[in-house]
Amino acid sequence: MSTPFRHVPHQALNFTSEEMLRRAREFYEFMNRRRSVRTFSDRPVPRELIECAILTANTAPSGAHRQPWLFVAVNDPELKKQIRVAAEKEEWESYVGGRMPTEWLAALAPLGTDWRKPFLEIAPWLVVCFKQSFGMEAGGEKLTNYYVNESVGIACGMFITAIHHMGLVTLTHTPSPMGFLSKLLQRPENEKPYILFPVGYPAAQVEVPDLKRKKLEEIVQWNLG
Repeated sequence: MSTPFRHVPHQALNFTSEEMLRRAREFYEFMNRRRSVRTFSDRPVPRELIECAILTANTAPSGAHRQPWLFVAVNDPELKKQIRVAAEKEEWESYVGGRMPTEWLAALAPLGTDWRKPFLEIAPWLVVCFKQSFGMEAGGEKLTNYYVNESVGIACGMFITAIHHMGLVTLTHTPSPMGFLSKLLQRPENEKPYILFPVGYPAAQVEVPDLKRKKLEEIVQWNLG
């Protein structure tokens, strides 16, 4: 039987209603500036910033507090090159080799993406989040993880938020299939690649698609509508 967690007093923030609304609006405006970037500068990023982003991701809630994630941070140029070569091989099959259906290719067309992924070498860091389908006890026994996809998805969202908060940029890169990451990064069988994040500064004068986000009334229903 699992040992019960020790309970401690919750450290409430105790903002006034006015302060809560101000903070909420400011945070929304700040996050609304977040964009996925595919053109990076090779300007170095201190390891401490990556550590802080991963620590922030690790504060995410998870099923039974299993924390079913592991982040692999890569800044070795040769390893980044190997990841790019393997990723572009899969992406070529998707974009050119017929793996992607026509509808999917049409949906991606306005973004201007293709199988070439130079950012995998240019960005100073590649951070790969692995989901742990099950854990391993010290004695080698399997430990069931719960709500793995939901938990890891939340952690990745918090990682993205942390990266934006510190003034860096990233991209949720998910070449399919991603098994090559398990091999290159030598991860065990219970871990599967979830998202690959290139992380760094945006290239000078980089441009991004002029996307429009859905309005509030398009994404929410209050009670029964």
